[in-house]
Amino acid sequence: MGSNDPRGPLAGIRVIDAAAIISGPLATMLLGDQGADVVKIEAPGLGDPTRLLGAVSGGMTSTFVNCNRSKRSVVLDLRNDQGKEVLRRLVRGADVFVQNFRPGVIERMGFGYEDLKEIAPDIIYVSISGFGETGPLAKRKVYDNIIQAMSGMAAVQTDPDTGRPELVRNLEIDKATAYTVAQAVTAALFARERGQGGQHLHVAMLDVAFAFLWPDGMMNHTFIGDEVMTIPPFGTIYRLYETADGYMTIAALNDKEWADACRAFDREDLIEDPRFATGLDRFQHMTDLREALSSVLTTRTSEEWCEIFEKHDVAHAPVLGLDDVHEHPQTRANNVLVESEHPVAGLMREPRPAPKFDGTPSAPCGHAPAHGEHTENVLGELGYSAEEMASLRAANVIP
Repeated sequence: MGSNDPRGPLAGIRVIDAAAIISGPLATMLLGDQGADVVKIEAPGLGDPTRLLGAVSGGMTSTFVNCNRSKRSVVLDLRNDQGKEVLRRLVRGADVFVQNFRPGVIERMGFGYEDLKEIAPDIIYVSISGFGETGPLAKRKVYDNIIQAMSGMAAVQTDPDTGRPELVRNLEIDKATAYTVAQAVTAALFARERGQGGQHLHVAMLDVAFAFLWPDGMMNHTFIGDEVMTIPPFGTIYRLYETADGYMTIAALNDKEWADACRAFDREDLIEDPRFATGLDRFQHMTDLREALSSVLTTRTSEEWCEIFEKHDVAHAPVLGLDDVHEHPQTRANNVLVESEHPVAGLMREPRPAPKFDGTPSAPCGHAPAHGEHTENVLGELGYSAEEMASLRAANVIP
């Protein structure tokens, strides 16, 4: 079974994706984009639940295609012993196995790390969980918003004006977990290449949330002791300001940048204002500072302010609407969004892989598959004859 893309940095690596929803599938898609041969295992019937989530075109959903390109889909009934044997044969030639069942479930199915290590001793086995594999919440059902609430993510999003905590309005922890898993897999493959053998990687979404949030969101909880000087969280600085026709944001972190911003506002008097003389002063008088900025920004349009801030080298950006993001000149200059023709869903737009490899180029390696699209192809590569596949089909092991 060849890799998806012989040029990619992970060419020759075979990944078995036994995960669903976002955290596992997005991770394996990243590996597939980098050339790995990713075989997605789905149950009969629905398959991955994200096949029902998102905008729909031609029966395919946007959520599914955005997390499952660069893969082949195989449908197996793992409740059937014959289906389990097919998966074992797949694992024998695999390098990586990724699953995100609740702790204990996949072990009961017979596909835990100890089970697979017997047939693939050098396997890199990834277990993704919500809260981890031990502790009082280990067996609890988990989604992204649950971890946001438990990790401090919702608390750090608290509106300074109302005191109301808020969720980040996208699946931030799921996606951060996926990127963590992809990086951990490549690190484990590198260690294996150096002779360290296979291993079991444990990635809990709660752990990822802490690691993701801690550098800035938890800066006041980093040092321990009564003498620690704390400052208002960055959330009090990162604000959107209303303009004459929309919203925008600006940033001035040091004294020079603050002075440049004041000149752009034509409010040089604020430079000498003792409330705003230093960064710490500005933190401590953030309410006064926001009031001063708000009263000025509403006097011009976002476009006018952008021109002024550009002249004064002030970090700034207008708030782009979702319909405007892909049309922005910088988006086009980066060629970050590509259009392609999906064989089922039709014309679609999606981001290319973010990293650019000069020596081992990576790119999407095939469309997001239909449910079970590659079952016969993959089983044929495993050596199953047409008669054997017909027998498996008759037993409802494969579609």
